[in-house]
Order: sequence, then structure tokens, then C-alpha cells
Amino acid sequence: MMPRNQPLATSAGDPPPHGGMMREQRYYQAYGLTIASDVALPELEPAEPAAADILIAIGTIDMPKPSSEAATIFRFESDRQYLAWHAVGAFLISDASRIDIEPAPGVDDALLAFPLLGPVMALLLHQRGLLVLHASAIAVAGSGAIFMGDKGAGKSTTASALIRAGHELLTDDVVALDLARPDAPMIVPGFPQIKLAADAAAAISLDQAELRPQVHPAIEKVQHRLHGAFSGCMVPATGIYVLERGTKAAITPLPGIAALPAIIKFSYVTRFGRAALSDDFAALHLRQCSAIANHVGVFRLEVPTGLDRIGEAVALIESDLAASFRQR
Repeated sequence: MMPRNQPLATSAGDPPPHGGMMREQRYYQAYGLTIASDVALPELEPAEPAAADILIAIGTIDMPKPSSEAATIFRFESDRQYLAWHAVGAFLISDASRIDIEPAPGVDDALLAFPLLGPVMALLLHQRGLLVLHASAIAVAGSGAIFMGDKGAGKSTTASALIRAGHELLTDDVVALDLARPDAPMIVPGFPQIKLAADAAAAISLDQAELRPQVHPAIEKVQHRLHGAFSGCMVPATGIYVLERGTKAAITPLPGIAALPAIIKFSYVTRFGRAALSDDFAALHLRQCSAIANHVGVFRLEVPTGLDRIGEAVALIESDLAASFRQR
């Protein structure tokens, strides 16, 4: 945790871009925001040049860098958050509207995008007042299904099986919820990419999906850039499913006493510990998690072991969401 008397600082806007080369500024759309970026982000939807909600700039960050022994440095303040990985680079979020990046030597845009569009973007969205879950989300006939779970539980695999069944991706890995109306949470669409393990990708083929090159030998999941099967509109959050492996497909409602801890556990900001919830954000975060637990059904979803049986879970989810839609 960063001491309160140690200010964060950056000079990223002053010197030439990293490596001394001028970079083309590109414009994208994601999470309902216009992004102007020095980093090429083909994962995102391109947009026309416009006033940017988020600026992503390459340059020098005047902050300590992690060593190979201490591979990461995370420091948090109410208006600035600093995340640095020795093997990738340093990222400084300022005022929930700017991300400065100093890449590690030899790191290209594809590897920068991996943390940038994951934990860095998640923290920025959190700073903008959204509740962010480490999850995947699918639009199913006007309803939004969110899939949470521990690593390897099958969040992206279940989401991709629903895409194959004719439904649309809302977002993968970073699920942002708009609680402007706490009694009617809305899922904000991210961008049309889903990451799948090799065995899942082989078993669940996605039409009109472009396989992106492997980012790094240590990153096993393959990025699938969708061309179609993506919902660009906000969708009401109808069901949250906590995935577990089981012998058969089954959905069981979680009581309120278990629903709230599950949402807190899988909210993205809690991955960084209490230090990331500075000042009034801890109270806001609890209110947001409580609103979700009170107004969205939270369920335990058992997914049968074996990719050849994923269709059983898909059929059960479709039926459950249809029943929830009729009750609204």
C-alpha cells in the first residue's frame, strides 16, 4: 500500500513517446466510452476521432519500477493508481480518465494490451463508479447472464457455448455494471473478444471468429476476436451464476447470506486487496455489491465435467433466464 504522503507523479505527457518514435493515435469504443490510444488495440471496436473519455499515452512514468525478484508494484490513491509488472511495463491511472504506460524493454502493443484491457481497465472503470466483476457476460434474448467462478471453473467456456448456441457476447473477463438505478443494474458492453483454453476452443468452434496471435508463451488462453455475435447495447443483469464442476447440470439459488460474499469475492477490485478500496470507495463498493445481491438472482451453476456435455448447461441456463424474464 502506498503511504499517503508519497505522491504519485508522471511526466508521460512531456517527453517523446517510448522508444523515441512518434505513435499514431487511434480511437476506439468500449464500455460505452471513447478511447484515444497510443497503443494499437485491435481487440476493441474502432471509432471516429472525437472527444475522448479515456486517453492512453505511451511515455515515461517517474515512479519506481519492479525488479525481477519483486515482479510487481501496486500503489493506490483515491485519484491515481499505479500498477507495474517487471515483464510488461508500468501503468498509471489518473483521474479515471487517463492511462500512462511505460513499456518494459522489448514489449510490444499486443502484450501491453493484456493487462491494459484486464486489471488496468477494470480499476479505471471502478474509479468511474461502475461495479466491476471478474466474470463473463452474455446477452440471451434481452436478459443478461453473468458467469463468475474460480480459475478453471469454465466462465469463458460456458459463455462461448452460449455464443455458439446463437446468443451474443457482452464482455469477457471484465464485467462492468451500471448502477445508476440500483434496483435495475445494467451490464455495460465491453468489446468483442473472448479468451479460451486450447481444448475449449477446439471443442466449441465459433463462427466468424478471428484467432489472434499468442501474446506470450506463458499465456495459454487464445484470444478470439468476434466479427458478429456481440451485443453493443446495455442489457439488464438478470442472473449471476457461480460456476462449479459437477456430475450433472444443475442450478441452485444462493441465499442472500451467501450471495453477497460471492459478489464481493469476484468483484475485480478485491483482487488487489483492501489497499485498492481507498477513502470512500470501500463503502461505495459494499453498497454496490449489496444492490446486486438484492436485485439480481444469484445462483450456483453446476457444469458437467467434460466439454462434450456443455450443451446441458446451456439448455438449463436458457430455460432459467426465460423463466426469470417471464417473472419480470
